[in-house]
Amino acid sequence: MPASDQELIDRARALIPAIKARASQTESLRKLHDDTLRELLDAELVQMFVPKRWGGSEADLRTMLEVVAAISSACVSSGWITAFFISHNVYVAKLSFQAQEELFGSRGYVLLPAANAPTMSARRVPGGWEVTGRASWASGIMHADWMLVTGITPEGLRIFVLPVEDLQVDDVWHFAGMAGTGSNDVIIENAFVPDHRTLSAAEFLGGPTPGNAHHQNPLYTIPLLTLAYCTIVPVITGGVGGALREYENMVAGRVRNFGGAVVKDQQHSHIMLGEMQIATRIADDLARLAFDRTHAILHTRPFQLEDRLALKGHVAWVSKHCRGLINDMMSNAGATSFHLSQPLQRYWRDLNTVCSHAFWDWDTSRELVGRRQLDLPVKHPLV
Repeated sequence: MPASDQELIDRARALIPAIKARASQTESLRKLHDDTLRELLDAELVQMFVPKRWGGSEADLRTMLEVVAAISSACVSSGWITAFFISHNVYVAKLSFQAQEELFGSRGYVLLPAANAPTMSARRVPGGWEVTGRASWASGIMHADWMLVTGITPEGLRIFVLPVEDLQVDDVWHFAGMAGTGSNDVIIENAFVPDHRTLSAAEFLGGPTPGNAHHQNPLYTIPLLTLAYCTIVPVITGGVGGALREYENMVAGRVRNFGGAVVKDQQHSHIMLGEMQIATRIADDLARLAFDRTHAILHTRPFQLEDRLALKGHVAWVSKHCRGLINDMMSNAGATSFHLSQPLQRYWRDLNTVCSHAFWDWDTSRELVGRRQLDLPVKHPLV
């Protein structure tokens, strides 16, 4: 019997100590730790959004917030891959029923990275398409069994899903932040993708598809970018929560050089710690608000442009807020916090990298919201 929502949350929280203990090793490996993936699968966390007909839990959207925030509080890179592997099972439920049988049928879930930028080229061939090109940012590719890419065709943009045996991984992931995600490039050379494993990008991005009509749960009709925003926000807020605990530990044990002052006894430290606590709580509250609003729309009516813009702006502001917060923690934690043995600096590097993602770019997000307010056209691929 699939796990309940509360069981999934409890299992995720129980994994925090082990994932935290191997966070440094995850970074050194430059991919999700094998033990972490095994624990996530054993706890049925990756399977939580798989449709029930394929053995999944069909967990509440808001359960992902708790699960991903818990994992991210221990290791932001691990939380990122956890979030992707969970939510990308929804992608499969948007494909044809034949594709769902092929991908879900063997073991009831997929490990599916997705490269949404249209960097591939594709042409029609008998029975399907021939796909060629390179895609970057394939987070999770080091453990993947399938890969989703976007290609440019004479008929417009399309998404293609193919087994990892049909591609090559180019090991380019040497990054200062989010090193443990293994987000390498993939290279595809004249790979055949049958018609049942492809879909127009407009249909895929928009929400409802013929494939998700096989499931009653409205989760599978969610627009792609709306799901992406919900996927990422608990990585950011969960990571900030984990960073705050490291900051608290450093304040509690720090003695200033030369003067010998005990930091935890100083009024300024109390003020800054109070500010960090308040700011972290606000970030968490805003994450829950984003999920609550999305859940409410999902279960009552189709998403409108205003809904998508509002969520984009909301998540972009949370990202900006959290980036400023982690930078303030580092600025106030002392020079020792920059030592590679200190977990705080890893949170700092990881969160600054995550908050640079194009999906929730602050300048673009606020420009689009402003244009809409002035009744100007809003034309952007990431809305």
